[in-house]
Amino acid sequence: MNRITRTLHTLTMASTLAAGACAPTGAAPAPADGPAPGASAPAAWEWHTFTGPVGTRRYRLYVPAGYDASRPAPLVVMLHGCTQDPDDFARGTRFNEHAQRAGALVAYPEQLAEHNPQKCWTWFDRAHQAADAGEPALIAGITREVMASHAVDPSRVYIGGVSAGGAMAVNTAAAYPQLFAAVGVHSGIPWRAAGDVATALGVMRNGPARDAALTDSARALLRASGRESIPMIVFHGAADVVVVPENGRRLASQWAVAAGARDFLRGDSTEGGLGYTRDRYGPLAELWMVEGLGHAWSGGSAEGTYTDARGPDASREMMRFFLEHTRP
Repeated sequence: MNRITRTLHTLTMASTLAAGACAPTGAAPAPADGPAPGASAPAAWEWHTFTGPVGTRRYRLYVPAGYDASRPAPLVVMLHGCTQDPDDFARGTRFNEHAQRAGALVAYPEQLAEHNPQKCWTWFDRAHQAADAGEPALIAGITREVMASHAVDPSRVYIGGVSAGGAMAVNTAAAYPQLFAAVGVHSGIPWRAAGDVATALGVMRNGPARDAALTDSARALLRASGRESIPMIVFHGAADVVVVPENGRRLASQWAVAAGARDFLRGDSTEGGLGYTRDRYGPLAELWMVEGLGHAWSGGSAEGTYTDARGPDASREMMRFFLEHTRP
């Protein structure tokens, strides 16, 4: 492990353990609720391997019980965080359960230690922030492979992730704005807030610099792609000491302001023993700031790592937000 990677790992793990956010990994349960009554096929949870011009990655694919190849389904691509893997991430988020209810497929690309010693997606490297190169190209390739091998509605393809995976989800959606209808980010970073490790560490600890560059870059991308917006839902723990909450606030506003959002509504509530504030920028963006939550998936399962059973169910709300949007 080199000095840079060791620094990132030490910061992430020490802060998370101090916040009590890391839960032990348990035995893998069934992939979802099980076959629905009268379903024509059981749920599937299988490994696949994608190989493209920029490399090879494995991915887990969840196909819901009752999947019907004659009826195109939504597809969600979910990116795990550092030290995690697709099985751990699926267990902790219970995302497959929500996919079962929605009749959606879910692909979980895998980042191995051979690519990053802590299995982090390389969101902070400029080589992984654009199309046709690096990890965004691999993830887009996996997405297209699933679309080619299964009946997928091309207007209902979504991407989400947590922490480094959340930041890479934004990178990938920005690199391929004609592929994804909406984005979901938990504990993430604004798009292109960092281009190297030193800046990444500063952003994680202190939040991004307060300037207009973040919004300007998002606005320019939308203009160049011909899209009016990239709808985004953001969850963040108000007690996160690994990726400070200002990152979530700036990420949501970055894309809402870039898209010209004019309607703003704030509401406060409590769920799962934790209070939260929900900011809505019309239909374009939502920010859920959860009080007392550290660097952990809100409303998650203790059978996965970096989860907290308290708070609103981030997986439920991400799936709800996704299905409210179709790609133009």
